[in-house]
Amino acid sequence: MAELITVEDPDDPRLRDYTGLTDVELRRKREPAEGLFIAEGEKVIRRAKGAGYEMRSMLLSAKWVDVMRDVIDELPAPVYAVSPELAEQVTGYHVHRGALASMQRKPLPTAADLLQTARRVVVMESVNDHTNIGAIFRSAAALGMDAVLLSPDCADPLYRRSVKVSMGAVFSVPYARLDTWPKSLESVREAGFTLLALTPDAKARTLDEAAPHKMDRVGLMLGAEGDGLSTQALVAADEWVRIPMAHGVDSLNVGAAAAVAFYAVATGRPQL
Repeated sequence: MAELITVEDPDDPRLRDYTGLTDVELRRKREPAEGLFIAEGEKVIRRAKGAGYEMRSMLLSAKWVDVMRDVIDELPAPVYAVSPELAEQVTGYHVHRGALASMQRKPLPTAADLLQTARRVVVMESVNDHTNIGAIFRSAAALGMDAVLLSPDCADPLYRRSVKVSMGAVFSVPYARLDTWPKSLESVREAGFTLLALTPDAKARTLDEAAPHKMDRVGLMLGAEGDGLSTQALVAADEWVRIPMAHGVDSLNVGAAAAVAFYAVATGRPQL
């Protein structure tokens, strides 16, 4: 059973995992280096625990202790009970959901490991917005994508904002980082995948025409919001594909575009 500890000092060193959660640059450096990530909210904490991540500690406002009692009773990790005011002092923001957990990261699989069994993979280039990362993972989980491959400069899927937006879906879809870009795309192709670059370019075939759901193995390439895929990535692709647009709209947010494309890859023609 976890030890329930009331903390009243925001500078208590036991709360170090939770300090400065709004400082993106600090957390981006600290969390991977220290092997931790932060899960926020009851559902996300339960999903992280259910996915086999080890809990380092929990930080709860008093009213959430009873809600999380079953989790607390199963944990060897300490649980820190604090006031909402103290939680805000420590984290830098008002913790609306009243529950945070510091979780231990797992070693990432290699891309080669994931490609052995996957048939539908997402390949992201330079997607460095945490909200978009979270949205893409949520859609990937919901629409049956098997794995996610990230270029070296993509944002961290386990950053708090990504985890929150995905509602814990980042725990459901395995992911790996590609060592070099775009050279590593060759290893994806060698594993039997057809690389489809999603682009609004008029020269691309529509998803309906390309019929990716009929292909044996598909790697769907997505670029960053605004810039899209780089020229090098587009050249490395086997084919360009696009979502047909109406009413003069030229493109979609990458999170929305990903959801439409995942549906087409998994089941057929997107319903527009």
